Amino acid sequence: MSQAITRGLAMALATAPFLIACGGGKADNPGPVNPPQCSGASCGVQGPPPSAPSTAALCPATADIVKTTFLGGAGSGEVVQLNIDATAMKYTLKWLESPIPLRTGQVTPTRAGTQITGAVIHPPTGALPTAEQTRCAFILGAGTGTAAGDGQPYTTPDFVNNPNPPMILVGLGVAGGGIPGATVEFDGLSIPLVGSGIGAVPSRHFDFYPFLGFATTTTDITKLPGTYNGLLYHLAPSGNYATVATNTVETFDASGTCTSSNTANPNYSPNAGGCLSTGNPWTSNANGYFDSQQAPQIVQQFKLPIIGATGKSGTAHMILGQINGATVPLVVRTGFINLGTAPLHLDAKVDDESGIAMLAAATPLASGGFDGGYVGADSNFKYTATLIQGAVGTFINPSTSAAESGFGLGYGLASPGLVGVQDTNGKTGLAIASGGLYAIAIQGVENGGITSTSANSDTPSTPYFGIGAQISK
Repeated sequence: MSQAITRGLAMALATAPFLIACGGGKADNPGPVNPPQCSGASCGVQGPPPSAPSTAALCPATADIVKTTFLGGAGSGEVVQLNIDATAMKYTLKWLESPIPLRTGQVTPTRAGTQITGAVIHPPTGALPTAEQTRCAFILGAGTGTAAGDGQPYTTPDFVNNPNPPMILVGLGVAGGGIPGATVEFDGLSIPLVGSGIGAVPSRHFDFYPFLGFATTTTDITKLPGTYNGLLYHLAPSGNYATVATNTVETFDASGTCTSSNTANPNYSPNAGGCLSTGNPWTSNANGYFDSQQAPQIVQQFKLPIIGATGKSGTAHMILGQINGATVPLVVRTGFINLGTAPLHLDAKVDDESGIAMLAAATPLASGGFDGGYVGADSNFKYTATLIQGAVGTFINPSTSAAESGFGLGYGLASPGLVGVQDTNGKTGLAIASGGLYAIAIQGVENGGITSTSANSDTPSTPYFGIGAQISK
């Protein structure tokens, strides 16, 4: 990011909240500050102005929500189908792709192919700012089903005595929030003459996994061609849960082949065309999305002794969401592990990097071009809201409506539609938006870091990544 943009973001971030709080106009078109009219306590709490009450529906009528099954992806590297019956207060969830082990202490089989059903409840009255938000929010209770991988019962935690349960916020054409998490742990391999604990994964409980799903998707590949900005967030458990967030600019042709001029970190492993989201050309999957083998890697990979290399055995899955007249590709990378044959495990394959990416068409986006309020979940395993106003963005606690942290926005970067970000601590990042959705990645700690119930003492809280859906303008 250029020094001029960085200085501009810093100035916008420093001045705009004050101007807004004092009634000086919008952040992207500030009026003069008049201290006699607004000084000291008369300005109130600085931050985003309160939103005017609205009676507009945020989601379909209660009886109609069941008519939609959302297809989407999770930050865990899972592709998910989700249906909520808001009348019977039940949900059905199926993992179509998953790298998450069914059982703690194992790495295979995974949750792929498993379907669960369970009860939902609305958040308690007052937990969200409005009755309409509460009507459209559903906390997922214990889900039960038969695991496809081993034929045994599979159950997720209940919402009773759960301080941070999975919750889905249903909107018009989109659903987001969190799906059931898991506890991940593996003691590692024992290889003769080499040692034990090889590839061990420390125990870590994930309260939920951030999720975004679409009411309408397409398998028409002719909707894809064009140039996109992408923001990716990947995690590798075998690397002590190392995370990487980065951006990519990629062009897809009519066959689904991806090319890019990325000059990424030399540790990254893009495809032959330079892309970070896509490996081999996309092929159609019968479940309504696309697959790409040999998916690129952006996290430093764990290497087994003797073999000495991992290879790209993970698969990318692209869901072509259709929302508000836009095609929004959501790409999930599903890691893959095969421990191979004991005792030497010479045929093992380890590529457990998994994550999510949102792509947005590379079209110009001016200041004010995606103003509004957004809700979703983030890499902190928290539910958050974001208010975008021209050159200023604010992360907001959705339960209290209190501003938690802020950032400035810089428009006009080299790739059309890519927006520069700088937070109050000077940490930089990027944001994109399309079809009423937005994604943000910042190379810093935001909103207090990862929630304590979803973290170990050494869990990194940076980088930060979030995706949200617009609920107000």
